[in-house]
Amino acid sequence: MRDLVEIIAKALVDYPEQVEVNQIEGEQSIIIELKVAPEDMGKVIGKQGRIAKSIRTIVKAAATRESKRVVVEIIE
Repeated sequence: MRDLVEIIAKALVDYPEQVEVNQIEGEQSIIIELKVAPEDMGKVIGKQGRIAKSIRTIVKAAATRESKRVVVEIIE
């Protein structure tokens, strides 16, 4: 999961070296924290949050195998 978010984020931003992804696993859920450079925030979120929503959808689809709930948080 973590690698998937990292690959997508690095493809979107101007400063891929500043992309940080942390994964926190619980019993029933996984929290993925995505941190990018301040200049790249708009590129990761997109107009009206469409890109962020797409990233979350892709990750949720990939998480169905593990039968866990996945939450993607974009941190400033």
